[in-house]
Amino acid sequence: MNYRVLAILLAVLAFPFLLMAQTGTVTGRVTDAETGDALIAANVIIEGTTLGAAAAAFGNFNIANVPAGTYTITASVIGYEKVSQTVNVPADGYVEVNFSLEATAIRLSALEVLASRATRETPVAFTNVEKVDMELRLGSRDIPLVLNTTPSVYATQQGGGAGDARINVRGFNQQNIAIMINGVPINDMENGWVYWSNWDGVGDATSSIQMQRGLSAVNLATPSIGGTMNVITDPASLRRGFRFKQEVGAGRFLKTTLMANSGLINDKLAFSGALVRKTGGGLIDAVWTDAWAYYLGTSYTLNAKNRFELYALGAPQRHGQNSYRQNIAVYSQDFAKDLKDYDLTDENSDGTPDVFEKYHEVGQTYNQNWSPVSESYTGKQSVGFKTFDRHAGDRLNERENFYNKPVMNLNWFTTLSENLRISSVAYYSGGTGGGTGTYGSLVHQSFEGSYDHQTGKYYYFGAPWSWDWDATIAINRDSTHFYIDKSEYTKETGESIGILRNSRNNQWTIGAISKAYYQLSDALKVTAGIDWRKANIFHYREVRDLLGGSYYVFKGNDFDTTPEMQKKRLGDKIDYDFTNTVDWIGFFGQGEYTGGPITAYGMAGYSTIAYSYTNHFKKDASGNELSAESGWISGYQVKGGLSYRLMEPLRVYANFGLVSKVPIFDEVIDDRTGIKNEQSSNEDFTSLEAGALFTSSDRSLTLRGNAYFTSWKNRAFKEEEFDLGGEEVLVFLFGVDANHSGIELEAAYQPLSLFRLDAAASLGNWVYTDDATGDFRIAGKDTSVSATFYIKDLKVGDAPQTQIALGVSLFPVKGVTAQLVVKSYANHYAGFSPFTRNDSDDRAQSWKAPSYTVLDLHGSYDLPFDFGGVKIQAFAHVFNLLDTQYIQDATDNSSYNSWDNDHDADDAEVFFGLPRSFNVGLALQF
Repeated sequence: MNYRVLAILLAVLAFPFLLMAQTGTVTGRVTDAETGDALIAANVIIEGTTLGAAAAAFGNFNIANVPAGTYTITASVIGYEKVSQTVNVPADGYVEVNFSLEATAIRLSALEVLASRATRETPVAFTNVEKVDMELRLGSRDIPLVLNTTPSVYATQQGGGAGDARINVRGFNQQNIAIMINGVPINDMENGWVYWSNWDGVGDATSSIQMQRGLSAVNLATPSIGGTMNVITDPASLRRGFRFKQEVGAGRFLKTTLMANSGLINDKLAFSGALVRKTGGGLIDAVWTDAWAYYLGTSYTLNAKNRFELYALGAPQRHGQNSYRQNIAVYSQDFAKDLKDYDLTDENSDGTPDVFEKYHEVGQTYNQNWSPVSESYTGKQSVGFKTFDRHAGDRLNERENFYNKPVMNLNWFTTLSENLRISSVAYYSGGTGGGTGTYGSLVHQSFEGSYDHQTGKYYYFGAPWSWDWDATIAINRDSTHFYIDKSEYTKETGESIGILRNSRNNQWTIGAISKAYYQLSDALKVTAGIDWRKANIFHYREVRDLLGGSYYVFKGNDFDTTPEMQKKRLGDKIDYDFTNTVDWIGFFGQGEYTGGPITAYGMAGYSTIAYSYTNHFKKDASGNELSAESGWISGYQVKGGLSYRLMEPLRVYANFGLVSKVPIFDEVIDDRTGIKNEQSSNEDFTSLEAGALFTSSDRSLTLRGNAYFTSWKNRAFKEEEFDLGGEEVLVFLFGVDANHSGIELEAAYQPLSLFRLDAAASLGNWVYTDDATGDFRIAGKDTSVSATFYIKDLKVGDAPQTQIALGVSLFPVKGVTAQLVVKSYANHYAGFSPFTRNDSDDRAQSWKAPSYTVLDLHGSYDLPFDFGGVKIQAFAHVFNLLDTQYIQDATDNSSYNSWDNDHDADDAEVFFGLPRSFNVGLALQF
């Protein structure tokens, strides 16, 4: 062989290795210049080469095998100005380059204005959760669960049903937390509640979530007491491309997601869309899910002065529910034994404690809201007059949720002059569906066996009991006489004595929000706006499943005057039928000052609301449909804050607020009886907060800390069936006062591109400050009696008052992210109703659930392959890594599952946390 040729061949083969020996690595982060937040998916390229990378988790990027030399490196992302730096890449080493990008006008003029998003200059406590955080940690669970690493935020999945999550912030439940999507409030207009199953598809289309704790900087007239959760789905911030994601998980979970994002087309048009299909059997018995979700967002910049956006989203779904909490022993007698305050003093001859003779262990995944049914039963179910087969042939769910709540909004952002801009949104929200349950008299069985209605055997023992569908079906189908609770009854053949019903909540809401923004000077700007909403809500129950019979007799409709009219079949209305309306209008004005080291704002808002009620089953004294109106009820809020930069890395702030919050519908009108609460009044809040923010010059360390105090005066409650000496009466409770105070800390530290540490902690003190007075109203009588409820110095329950979260993230090689999240909770007092505290001698605290710590593990890997432009990411989640048994929700002195009513562990009913589970999948990016 020619040695010259051999030398050339050897040189060619060795060249890549020689090149690699003379290459280096470029690492760093890309962040928002104003907030310091990571800019996920930012493009980082080395000019003049084909080398580059996209910023991954926490804004990190890594470009390997860069030949040694001097280069210009550029970082860019939609909605931000490009930034370039010149660097010298060493051989056999690495260079760190960090980019800080300024937002462009088009980004700041749209949803950021409408949604009142806080920045690091805003004097409020807030936390941002970016898209990469959701993808890394959420694992297709309900959206609020991604916020459990935020101070003073507690979210649980309750009974484990898909979409049945709830969230608590600073001791306030969802009725006092403003939930918004793209700046539009989505809280229920009657009671302020949010049902997360309605928003299942939003998680896949979300670009970021901001949780502002406390009164927040949101300038709508809607008061936010616990906090404001704002979900942003801005299509203009998404990169162009398609994404297909397939997930599988524990409980036969299967989810397919298809997304399309255009990015900006000709600097004018952007759109994004998502379609989701989800099914699963659930981690808890019979909490199956069968769901779709869709999302469409478009953005069009007409010209330099006008931009329009259109959003549509919804999540039609059905899922089985686990609604009944249980005594601790039902889930685990060993767990109960380990609790020092679980009463085990008395034992039977076989050594079994008395309490375990009543509460039998059936396991952590037990769900009382379903039972087996013979597959020979083929009776149809109905929603309205549309009939269908039950979900499963061998079982029947007592509790099922079915709902579709589409939302559409059209946004218009216009610049009228150099100093004046207007942001407006018109929106529509529908709602069709409801939940199921039993109605009438049904046969049930205790743990020991079927309940004998003739003898009463097993009536008071053998928890947990369950429904005996087959026995009920047999009575409905064939019997002419039967026993219920030891009393004998007769009926016609085919008449159902007990059925399944739908509780329907159909509704529509329309609204409009408009804000005018005016720049008075370089330092001062003012904002004024109007918020208008109107809702009609249709509440009724209907026959869902006749359980073997042909009809059900309902005599509670004053307008059904004949026996034939009283026979109700599938889809017919029963129990109640009423229409509620809510009308709302609010106004607000805000001033903001930014000059030198000072940023300050002041805001005032006024709102007025009116309720009406019409009962289509009940007649008034004139023979017309029973009705009631509240008249207009007004409320207001005044709040402000100041932020001061002591030095470049350190900023301190304080804010305050006064809120007079109008009562919700149920506190004004009882829509069962039509009774109007003449003594209803506004709830009053006073809030004070102070904090500090430190960001190191290299942005590797961020520290946030704050202290808060909120006084809640004149909180209202209602109890429809309070037992007053053997007579059930309606009670309106007023004058409940509480103080919510605490401290919150957050830290983020990333000394290296390979490692990041995040921590959050909060310590709360939430307590009732006074006893309260109740006004007893007896239905049909113009009388009332006052009574006192003894709650002074009791802790506010329903959420842990001490919380710690720690996240350790590793980026060992390019494309790999691993994160361990540790969450620890303590001082969790069981929730309770003030109506259970009517004994002046009973001042004991509600039961305190045991402290617990849960570990979650998350990971993702961007495979180092590119198949014709298709990139693949593998991801995995393990929730409750150590399979810890813990109690996440608790009710004190349960009226259903209490042993001896002395506020200890054997008297609580609880939901255990979910057992260990997993979610894995692949995502293909085109």
